[in-house]
Amino acid sequence: MLHIVLYNPEIPQNTGNIGRLCAITETRLHLIHPLGFTITDKHLKRSGMDYWHSLDVHHHDDWAAFKASPHAPQRLFLFTTKADNVYWDVGYQDGDGLVFGSEGQGVPDWLHAELEGQRLTIPHKNTKMRSLNLSTSAGIATYEALRQLSIG
Repeated sequence: MLHIVLYNPEIPQNTGNIGRLCAITETRLHLIHPLGFTITDKHLKRSGMDYWHSLDVHHHDDWAAFKASPHAPQRLFLFTTKADNVYWDVGYQDGDGLVFGSEGQGVPDWLHAELEGQRLTIPHKNTKMRSLNLSTSAGIATYEALRQLSIG
């Protein structure tokens, strides 16, 4: 099983879209609190909440609680603009976790340091633009991992 890990997501529509992606691909979703919204938010409902009953979602109070969870993946890859390794150059394994930071802040420096050597980027041609949308990035990464695993 593949895992998508969202660290302090802020925008409910993105989390709803990622939840829908996870439900359809049977990928486990981990939400690291605090969240920038409530799960009952109408925007979250509009963008994917109708799939929430089919979703394998785990809530964690913080990063430490996530890491201590028996459901946490063994290998983690942080998707960030602050990486030299490209996401398609990794050999993904069943059980891997794809970590994404919040829309406005990404992840803190200490988490970048913890996942040194496990940071990946999605390259883009227009270097004047900072990054892709969170749910777009999660979709790109998820389907590359699933393609490699020949699942889905």
